[in-house]
Amino acid sequence: MGILEKLNEQILIADGAMGTLLYSYGTDCCFEELNLSHPEQIVNIHKAYIGAGADLIQTNSYAASYLKLQRYGLEDSVKEINSAAVRNAKKAAGNQAYVVGTIGGNRGIKPNSIAIEEIKRSFREQLYCLLLEGVDGILLETYYDLPELETVLTIARKETHLPIIAQVSLQETGIMQDQTPINQALNRLENLGADVIGLNCRLGPHHMLMTLEQIELPKHAFLSAYPNASLPAYMDGKFHYEGDADYFKQSAQAFRKEGVRLLGGCCGTTPEHIRAFAFELKNSVPVTEKKVKAITNRITEAPTPSEREYPPLQDIVQARDSVIVELDPPRKLDTTKFFAGAKALKEAGIDAITLADNSLASARISNESLGYLVKNKLNLRPLIHISCRDRNIIGLQSHLMGLHTLGLNDVLAITGDPARVGDFPGASSVYDMSSFELIQMINQLNKGLSISGKDLGQKTAFSIAAAFNPNVRQLDKAVKRLEKKVEFGADYFISQPVFSEQKLIEIHQQTKHLNAPIFIGLMPLLSSKNAEFLHNEVPGIKISEPIRARMAAHDQPEKAIREGIAITKSLIDAALELFNGIYLITPFLRYELTAELASYARQRAIESRRDSYVKSTIS
Repeated sequence: MGILEKLNEQILIADGAMGTLLYSYGTDCCFEELNLSHPEQIVNIHKAYIGAGADLIQTNSYAASYLKLQRYGLEDSVKEINSAAVRNAKKAAGNQAYVVGTIGGNRGIKPNSIAIEEIKRSFREQLYCLLLEGVDGILLETYYDLPELETVLTIARKETHLPIIAQVSLQETGIMQDQTPINQALNRLENLGADVIGLNCRLGPHHMLMTLEQIELPKHAFLSAYPNASLPAYMDGKFHYEGDADYFKQSAQAFRKEGVRLLGGCCGTTPEHIRAFAFELKNSVPVTEKKVKAITNRITEAPTPSEREYPPLQDIVQARDSVIVELDPPRKLDTTKFFAGAKALKEAGIDAITLADNSLASARISNESLGYLVKNKLNLRPLIHISCRDRNIIGLQSHLMGLHTLGLNDVLAITGDPARVGDFPGASSVYDMSSFELIQMINQLNKGLSISGKDLGQKTAFSIAAAFNPNVRQLDKAVKRLEKKVEFGADYFISQPVFSEQKLIEIHQQTKHLNAPIFIGLMPLLSSKNAEFLHNEVPGIKISEPIRARMAAHDQPEKAIREGIAITKSLIDAALELFNGIYLITPFLRYELTAELASYARQRAIESRRDSYVKSTIS
């Protein structure tokens, strides 16, 4: 009798966690590779779950896809690992339990973090490996991203008539991360051909049961649930799950009352948890009718957009010439010179002061705090850089929510220099996200949704700038990155400093098709030594040989500085012929230099507008 025939008659008990159980034993490696190197260990865990009462076990292949194995350099071992996973499970099961081939989700809580075509290729390869070994069914589990699950389910349904179990994971009770209600999500999976639909991971019994109370019994499919043991605790450098097996025993009948026919465990569960379920429910007759708890409307009305104190910079620069200036937050606690510089730059008529986020991985005063003070003390718009280096996903969202609360609506999303570049040798880089994903996150906040899809009750009003490095050998590839950033939600671009008029022309020719405007980065050189350092040692900056030669011709510091100013003014002239946006970078808090350049740029812009007006009047 097959899995579906059994489920039609009785509740089946599934197994529990594999990965967290191995982790609790002290194993800290690619768990799926153990199918090859330590098969007996895997077989013994399968046997332990069967001995505890499991009617159905899953192969140790959750992360045995090309996309996940490549983290360990094992991407060429997909076939060997998946085949061994099925053989190990079958060896343990004999005639005592069904064996389903497991394939896990890829995207987690970061929407569109992996291209769907990559997911399709990787999924097909793993699916074929499992099917060739003769599994009794396929288990698709831990899918936070509903479109990803729908995509792979469609593929699997076309390739096999075996039973398919499709399970979603929720960030909160009753709703997917994209705000799809759970009933609607499960209906879509049933309509795509899933034979068993349900929930696994993230939630313990309490919150999973709260969600199941809102779920109608499927029309044709069966309902499944694989709760976590508990929330994980972190002790002595390791994660621990403290869920009590007796607690699982107490909740077993509640799962049955909610219509669950396939009941197993996910993270933190052990054979003892499965034994508790089996003691209460093994061979039990499932319920065929249930009352569904009314679902309260989580979002009573569409989130309201926030008001901005300043119009978006992308609107300003599209309407007229605009100058913004970067002034680095100081490394030390004395802010006197910084605020004197910010005041001078405001008087020079700039539209915004941009504040780097610990540039070159060196600790400085928080740009968020200085931005707030600049805005309130000087009535000057701050543009806050946000680096992916120093904060995980939680920290990034919290930081953005804080910026919104402070009314700091202009941000620049950057990946950030690696920690090893800076002066903190013991520091680590986080990089939960790339700049692309950070742009996407900010764009989602502007829609009133958190990164996990939760309603924020209000839309943020961020104007999203993205970085542009034109100092590369193949500018067309850099432009492709700009196009992708626009697709992800970037409103405009700020470039690395440019030191060549020819480069300005090349940038204009390559980017004129973009709808998003560009602020061209310009930085005054202070000396020949300064120019050589920037050219040879600072990532993303290249200075042409003629410019370096001009700087090398001046030994006296003041003459070198004036030469640097003259070079930058000629670049401003050239840039304003092609772009509306000028982005001046202040070297070493020498704000008097960028204030002079800002005034020059503003004057040149006024003259240009006057000349254009005169020409239009004459014509």
